[in-house]
Amino acid sequence: MAEKTAQGTRRGHDIIIVGGGPAGLTLAVALVRSVPGIDVALVDRRPLSVPRDARASAIAAGVRRVFEAIDVWPGMADAANPIRAMKITDSGTGDIARPLFLSFEGEVGPGEAFAHMVPNTASAVALLAAAEGQVTLYAPVAISGFSGHGARAELTLEDGRVLTAPLAVAADGGNSALRGMAKIGVFSHDYKQSGIVTTIGHEMPHEDTAYEHFRPAGPFASLPLKGNFSSLVWTETPDRAQALVAMDAAALAGEIEAAMGASLGAVHVADTVQAFPLGLKLARQFVGARVALIGDAAHVIHPIAGQGLNLGLKDVAVLAEVLVDAMRLGEDHGAADVLARYERFRRFDTALMAGMTDGLNRLFSNDLAPVRALRDFGLSVVDRLGPVKEGLIHHAAGADGAKLLRGVAL
Repeated sequence: MAEKTAQGTRRGHDIIIVGGGPAGLTLAVALVRSVPGIDVALVDRRPLSVPRDARASAIAAGVRRVFEAIDVWPGMADAANPIRAMKITDSGTGDIARPLFLSFEGEVGPGEAFAHMVPNTASAVALLAAAEGQVTLYAPVAISGFSGHGARAELTLEDGRVLTAPLAVAADGGNSALRGMAKIGVFSHDYKQSGIVTTIGHEMPHEDTAYEHFRPAGPFASLPLKGNFSSLVWTETPDRAQALVAMDAAALAGEIEAAMGASLGAVHVADTVQAFPLGLKLARQFVGARVALIGDAAHVIHPIAGQGLNLGLKDVAVLAEVLVDAMRLGEDHGAADVLARYERFRRFDTALMAGMTDGLNRLFSNDLAPVRALRDFGLSVVDRLGPVKEGLIHHAAGADGAKLLRGVAL
C-alpha cells in the first residue's frame, strides 16, 4: 500500500531489485514463479524494453537449466545455437599456422550441449514477457538514496518516491549505484586491454564449434550462432582496438581472417563493431545491511573463459534458493544471517573464477617463447587426459550445486 509523505509517495514491497538486465530480470522471474503472492519491485534507470543489440551471450548448461526451471527457455530455444565442441590454438606475432593444442567435445547429459549461444534480444524478450504483470516496475528512474538501517531497506528514487522492503538487491552493473550507496568497496584492476565484439558471417560452417585463438595481445574467440554466423570476442590493446573499430568493413574482415586463420574460411562483418575496456572488479563483500549484490554489481571478470554472464546467473540461482527457503520458514529474508548463507555459497566460486581468468589472461597474453612453449606443452598434456577434460567441461557447464542449476524448481 502506498502512503503520502513529505518527501513523496512511500510504498512497501517484499524485495526490491535495482537493475533490469539479465541478472535482475531472472531473479525477479524466479521469485514470482516460486513464491505465490510475493511483491517484487524492479527499478531501472533506463526504459525496460528489448535492447537494440545484435550480440549474443554464451549460456552454460546449468544456466540453461535455470531458464528451463522458471519456464523462460522455450522463448529463447528457437534462436539458440548449441556449442558442442571447442578448439583452442596458440600463435605468436607473425605466425601463419594455428596449431591445435586442446579440443573439447562432449555433452553434460545425453543430448545436452555444454553451452548455447543465445541472442541478447531473445533472452530479453523471454524474460520481459515473464515479468510483465508479475513484477512492479519503476522505470525509467534512477535511485538517489539508500538506507539499510533497521528492519527494512529504504530506497529513494530521484523523483521523490520512497520504496521499502526487507531486502534490496543490487543488479545494476559494474558501476553499481546501489553498491556505492551501501558503502561496499571493490577491488579492481585495469587489464589495459579492450574487448572488440561483433558478429561475423563466414564461408564454412562452424559445425557448432567454438574457436579460441590465443594471441600475444589476448584471446580471439568465435562462438557459433545460427547458420554460417559466429559471435566474435577479440581482445586487443586499446590503441589497436580503436584502429580496428575505425576500419571499413572490408578492411576489418581482412584483419579478422588474418587473426583467426583459415578455420572458417572467408568472413564478412555482419554487425556493428564495438570496443570496451577490460578489467577485473570484485566486491569486497557480496552482502551488506539489507542489501545483496548479484551479477556485475558483485564481480566483473575477463571474458577469456566466457563465464561473466554465467557467473552472475549462478548468483541468481543461489540467492533465489536462499530467499525462497527463508520465506517459507518464516524468517526475515533480509536479515544478516540469511544473507550470509548466500555470500558463503557464492564468494569462493566467484574468487576462484576471477583468479582463474586473471591467471589465464596473464599466461596467454604475451609472446615470450619460453612461456609459449610451457603453456603449449600444458595444453597438449590436458588434451590427452580424458578425465581431466571431462572435469573441465562439467565445471564450465555449471550444472550442479543450487537447485535451479540442476533444473529443479524451487
